[in-house]
Amino acid sequence: MNDLFLGFAKKIQSIAQIGLTFNENPFDIERYHELREISFKMMEALSNTPIEKITKLFEHEQGYQTPKVDVRSLIFRGEEILMIQEKMDHCWAPPGGFADIGLTPYEIAVKEAKEESGLEIEPIRLIAVLDKNKHNHPPSPWDIYKLFILCKETGGALQPGTETLDARFFKLTELPPLSTGRITKEQIEMAYEFKNNPGKLVVCE
Repeated sequence: MNDLFLGFAKKIQSIAQIGLTFNENPFDIERYHELREISFKMMEALSNTPIEKITKLFEHEQGYQTPKVDVRSLIFRGEEILMIQEKMDHCWAPPGGFADIGLTPYEIAVKEAKEESGLEIEPIRLIAVLDKNKHNHPPSPWDIYKLFILCKETGGALQPGTETLDARFFKLTELPPLSTGRITKEQIEMAYEFKNNPGKLVVCE
C-alpha cells in the first residue's frame, strides 16, 4: 500500500513541476507550489527520507519530468561477477550510477566501471531495461529506468574509487550484502542467465 501511495506522491510532484514550468498565472503557480509541498510531505512519510533531502533532490528540476536512468556494468571473470562496495551504505552492487548528459549508455558503463573499480572494460550488449518500481527495491522519490549492460574486462587493476570502499569478484553463491537500492539478487541472477545464454533476448518492461 505504501508503494501505491508513494507512486501517487511522485505523480503529484511531476504534475506540479509541469505546472510550474509552463504556467504563467500567479494564482496557479501558487497552487502548484502548494501541490509540490504536499507531495514532498507524502514522500517523507512514505519513504522515511527527511523532507529537507527530498526538497534538495527536486529543487533544480525543470521542464517536463521524466524517469532518471541508472546504468549498471555487469563484468564477469569465469563464474564470478564484479561488485563494488558503496561508501554510502557499505553494501555492494555492480559498478554504475545515474546517466550523465552527453554520454551514451555504453560510455557511462565504461566510465563508471573505471571510476568505481579501476578496471577497463568493453561493453558487449544491453541485456535489460527495467522499471525500478516493478522490482524489490526500497521506496524511492524518483522513478528510475535501470539499464544493465554486459561487459568484458580489457585491462586495469582492481582498486576502489572516490565513491567506493572496495572492488572484488564474487560467486553467485557467495554474494556480499547487497545495496538493494541499486541491485537485487534476482537482477544478478538475470545477469548470469545472459552470460550463460548469449542468444537470450533483451528484457524490456
